[in-house]
Amino acid sequence: MPESRTHHRAAALFTAATLALPLLLSVPGPAAAATGPTAVVAMGDSYISGEAGRWQGNSDTASGSRDGTDRAWTGSGYDPARVYGATYASGCDRSDVSEVRSAPTVAQTQVNLACSGATTANVFRAANGGQSFKGEAPQADQLAAVAASNTVKLITMSVGGNDLGFADVISTCVQDYEIWYSYCNDDQQAAVDAKMATAMAGVGKSIDEVRAVMSAAGYTSGSYRIVLQSYPSPIPRAAENRYPESGWSRTSTGGCPFWDGDATWARDTLVPEISDHLAAVAAAKGVQFLDLRDLLQGREVCSTATRLATPTTAPSATTSEWARFLDMGTTTQGALQESFHPNAYAELALGRCLTLLNARTTGNWSCRNTPGQDAAGMYLTAR
Repeated sequence: MPESRTHHRAAALFTAATLALPLLLSVPGPAAAATGPTAVVAMGDSYISGEAGRWQGNSDTASGSRDGTDRAWTGSGYDPARVYGATYASGCDRSDVSEVRSAPTVAQTQVNLACSGATTANVFRAANGGQSFKGEAPQADQLAAVAASNTVKLITMSVGGNDLGFADVISTCVQDYEIWYSYCNDDQQAAVDAKMATAMAGVGKSIDEVRAVMSAAGYTSGSYRIVLQSYPSPIPRAAENRYPESGWSRTSTGGCPFWDGDATWARDTLVPEISDHLAAVAAAKGVQFLDLRDLLQGREVCSTATRLATPTTAPSATTSEWARFLDMGTTTQGALQESFHPNAYAELALGRCLTLLNARTTGNWSCRNTPGQDAAGMYLTAR
């Protein structure tokens, strides 16, 4: 009896499916998330790479251990690689006490991809406009390798300040104090405002790039967290500066050569403005925000609540400054690029902030210090 047409059709379909099965199995699907050790990753610029981690407080003594402030002192010379490792040669300056290194309980592995001087373009993937920097591939491309060999749980980002020309702002304000005897805040406010939209767009794209890398590595959106953080002010408002505005003490002794009007503008206008814009980007991209505008309150360079280390007064996390001062006119105390960055004491504090935030899986937070206490006194408040 002849087989039915229906039977022939079913057999043909079965044969076709069987032949196609190897081809279907060979089509690559989404990458599986890595199963390696858990990891926390830092990305971005000098405020998270660990720039100035060489220093614990400041001292005007230019020789030896600089009254105990210079962690690179070997007893007979200086070796910054003891603090920054191999990245001292490139200038990325990833210190041994950088934020993620100072938060060892957050994950089994701490990975620092941030590099001093980096802009948002140094974060993007090369395939999407990213640029190599200081001999390294774009940070998002580096993240891909980290995500493949580790189980990334937290990515914390500090970026955008160099897009805004923050170093140029400081340089201009110092020159206006030292040379031109004029205020910088009017023209520098305009300069920052002109760059703000582009810089924040770059920050937003950086977050998108990180997510794209993580997705390609097989991570789901809920399997890891991104935290965008802002910047602290390294100098105090005028009312909290321990040196008089006129004379040379702010330059030759304190290392904070700014006019009162410029210092107050930087502390109470510029830093909060940048923080608020970064918070808006974080909200738009659906990531957590860590507000650090008040991290160094009372611990800034030249603050009335702090003091320099001296031959008879050792540096201390409770009394010394938590930011690197401007070492004017000498090459005997480190590098100029370390100026006005959180030092070793502050980096330990930042690590404590990150540890505290790790326990807060939702919401936006500000991190502050407790007067008279070291990093253990850091605490979060809801933003």
